[in-house]
Amino acid sequence: METFALVVTVAVALGFTYTNGFHDSANAIATAVSTRALTPKAALSMAAVMNIAGAFLGSGVAQTISKGIIDTPDGNAGLAIIFSGLGGAIVWNLITWYFGLPSSSSHALIGGLVGAALAGSSTVHWNGVVDKVVIPMVVSPVVGLCVGYLAMVALLWAFRRANPHRAKRGFRMAQTLSAASMALGHGLQDAQKAMGVVVLALVAAGVDTGGGVPIWVKFVCALMMSFGTYAGGWRIMRTMGRKIIQLDPPQAFAAEMTTSSILYITSYLFKAPISTTHVMTSAIMGVGATKRLKAVRWGVAKNIVMGWFITMPAAALVAAAIYEIVQLVF
Repeated sequence: METFALVVTVAVALGFTYTNGFHDSANAIATAVSTRALTPKAALSMAAVMNIAGAFLGSGVAQTISKGIIDTPDGNAGLAIIFSGLGGAIVWNLITWYFGLPSSSSHALIGGLVGAALAGSSTVHWNGVVDKVVIPMVVSPVVGLCVGYLAMVALLWAFRRANPHRAKRGFRMAQTLSAASMALGHGLQDAQKAMGVVVLALVAAGVDTGGGVPIWVKFVCALMMSFGTYAGGWRIMRTMGRKIIQLDPPQAFAAEMTTSSILYITSYLFKAPISTTHVMTSAIMGVGATKRLKAVRWGVAKNIVMGWFITMPAAALVAAAIYEIVQLVF
């Protein structure tokens, strides 16, 4: 029975990874597609490959997820908590995808795990939640907004004497690099979160010590994220690429390079599971504000930010409800 529960939990974790891929694929390619730097098919293919590559570049974020957020009891009780947490995250991902709202799959996952742990009377490491999740959740969008603004100002100054049409053509070509860098950072961050949950399940089932991430876990999580990315998240892509602001190639390049830089720094220096969605959205707002403040559709931005703040508690409530159902059925 425990082996069956482990297999089901790992399968659901891979299902979450798939939804993460199509939910967050917009982060890496929406701007490149909206500026016509890449065709949708080429952008999705590139993002899928770079997601796989990024997943193998580190394991710090995976360790934070597997050890720093919740403790689970051994056996089926622990697997039920993990299963419910994943269920809450998947449900919230599907809801926000349906409405085209670029919320955070990362925070949906963490909110789901915390909600299920509380429902199951398990330990929540609140210091870890605050230090590694809540503070980065607040700080990273502010940093993305400011750095995006400054990066765009620097580009405008550096190319102030350049021919505008020639510069746009050059930045459209450069977006191939910046979008690839963004997709690599997405793999580095988001694939590791799924790895951390799978390790958490393996430890609960007693088949792993949690000392590292097994190579097969890295491979299957990376593969599922790439499949999800290739499936595409067109509803969210329209929001990211057009509804916040209509970007030109220099703005899109600045937003992508800003986001990828922040992803790499937080992954390697802080091992913090930050949201690629939050950083990319705020970076788009920052580069757009250099044009003029009214160029950014702040009403759309406000709705997105409101979605950010309700993601963790909403996913937690759904996960707690799923946990209660699991307890009734089994």
